[in-house]
Amino acid sequence: MNVTIDKNSGYCFGVEYAIQMAEDELQDSRELYCLGDIVHNRMEVERLHQQGLRIIDRDQLRELHDCKVLIRAHGEPPETYQLALQNNIELIDASCPVVLKLQNRVKHAFDATSRQNGQIVIYGQPGHAEVAGLTGQTGNRAIIVMTEQDLDQIDFTRPVTLFSQTTKSTAGFYRMKQLIEERIAAAGGALESFDANDSICRQVSNREPQLRRFAAEHDVIVFVSGRKSSNGKALFQVVNQTNPRSYFVENEQELQDEWFDGAASVGICGATSTPMWLMQRVSDRISEIGAAVAL
Repeated sequence: MNVTIDKNSGYCFGVEYAIQMAEDELQDSRELYCLGDIVHNRMEVERLHQQGLRIIDRDQLRELHDCKVLIRAHGEPPETYQLALQNNIELIDASCPVVLKLQNRVKHAFDATSRQNGQIVIYGQPGHAEVAGLTGQTGNRAIIVMTEQDLDQIDFTRPVTLFSQTTKSTAGFYRMKQLIEERIAAAGGALESFDANDSICRQVSNREPQLRRFAAEHDVIVFVSGRKSSNGKALFQVVNQTNPRSYFVENEQELQDEWFDGAASVGICGATSTPMWLMQRVSDRISEIGAAVAL
């Protein structure tokens, strides 16, 4: 049984940058706080915990003083920076440059549309760290949408500016754009007052066609991702639509021997938050399963 790891899978630039910053900082100190999971992958979080990275939530951040805290790639709202100043916290800012640029665009759009009684709409997952950082640029007045029902929050007679969480599905974004246009027309609004901004990271969106090709090349696909990863959920759907014999796992312990019955070729791929070392571990286990079947 031939087992291949997708060379285009693994960390995106932003996640790789954040983990490198954490590891560099941990070389000089025994312990470093991180606001939220540094990456939506339990295995990687556990690996870095062993090196001294301590995950905290916002309530715990308020209690900290005179220490260092890492901001992960997802970015943070303005109030996090204000709190750090108040509590003499040194921030190690590993916000992804793509996310920071989008935060800036959302802030400028909010300031401009506020003068026109407009609305900022963000296509993204409610409660997601990146979305919290984006809505923070609007004083938490942005409207977050994920489903068609969520669109009921919007006043379609007023101007609408749409952005997307950087890791969402491109197809999903353009579907949402179409639905908003239909709602504006039905409400008698002006389409000229609708500004849709495809702010999905191209390093993420380019993976969709690459993954479709990869999934079509193999009998079985094993997709490795943390279950909390928004990007992982979206990319697995892409893979599963192309190859029905696709399986989602967090680690090699979740593999089941019967998945590989009659398979000559197995492909392993993952989310932008999946470390290459974890995909290699999954590959090694599948090779063991294949060797046992051959015997």
